This record gives sequence, C-alpha cells and structure tokens, in this order.
Amino acid sequence: MSLPHAILTALLEKPSSGLELTRRFDKSIAYFWPSTHQQIYRELGKLEAEGFIRALPSAQPARGQKKSYEVLPAGRAELARWTAASQDPKPLRDAMLLRMRAAAVVGTAGLAADMRRHLELHENQLAVYREIEKRDFPPGRDTPQDRLRHLVLRAGIDLETFWAQWLAEALKELPDFEADGPEG
Repeated sequence: MSLPHAILTALLEKPSSGLELTRRFDKSIAYFWPSTHQQIYRELGKLEAEGFIRALPSAQPARGQKKSYEVLPAGRAELARWTAASQDPKPLRDAMLLRMRAAAVVGTAGLAADMRRHLELHENQLAVYREIEKRDFPPGRDTPQDRLRHLVLRAGIDLETFWAQWLAEALKELPDFEADGPEG
C-alpha cells in the first residue's frame, strides 16, 4: 500500500506529469522505495479513479499531451491518515545472508566474489548518498521539512555504511572450504 503514498508525497511536493514523476522517483524516493515506471503509471490511474489526484487542465488538447497531476484534498487526507497510522517494521529478508548460511553446509565456492561485488555496490551507493547530502543539505539548510528529508537520507547513508563495513569484515572472516561442505 505504500507506493500510492509515495506518489501522493511526491505530487504534494510538486505537481508533475507521469514522466516527470518517474524521473523524480529515480532521483529520490526510489532509493528507499523502488518501483517501475509501469507501476507508477498504473498507480496514477488508480489514485485518479479513487479521487485522490486529478489531472490538471491543459491549455492544449489532451491527445498526445502529457498530463500533469495534483493531489486533491481527499488525497492529502489519505496521506495524513497513513502517515499517522502505526506500522510494524518489516523483517529483514536478504539473499546474501541466506546464501552465507547455506555456504556453511555446501561450501563457499563463488561466494567471496559475489560478496566483493556487493561490497562495491554498497560503497558506490554510499558515495551517491554522500554527494546528495553535500548538494542538497548544505550548512544552514535547516527547515523542519529539510530535517525530515535529511533524516531519510541519513538512514540510507547509515545502512550503506553498515553493509560496506559488515561485508568487508565478513570477507576477512569467510572460511575457505571446498564445495562439498565444511565436513568434507
């Protein structure tokens, strides 16, 4: 149920066309709530049908013209309701952790190479987040809205830092046993 709320959030920040919205998603919300362009367009249709958003009137004929959307009062109320509601944290599901557990019984062949690849991916994402932080949150930018947005970004920074450090440590400790398992 969170994709519609992510879309409502983005549209409240700035009314946008579907294409503009998907581009904005790719540069922000997709870092912590990824979705495809098709999913976003499908949700826009549902949100419009539910009366949460509307296409802005266009000065030109609609055929072939991109629609821009804005949030209606019902959409703002829905987002406020969802924001205030209680929600339990989701349990961690990570294939790398499961693969490491499996390697304890079948061997570690190929695991270290993929762990190094994951480490590089996390380090690259961390660098992206730090650049965003430098660009979007300079000293003095301290409105309540900026602080909340920065907290979200800092969560991403902290998570990527954790994974990079953990993978580097795990690679040092990775046992080296044959593909037939630790028992031989």
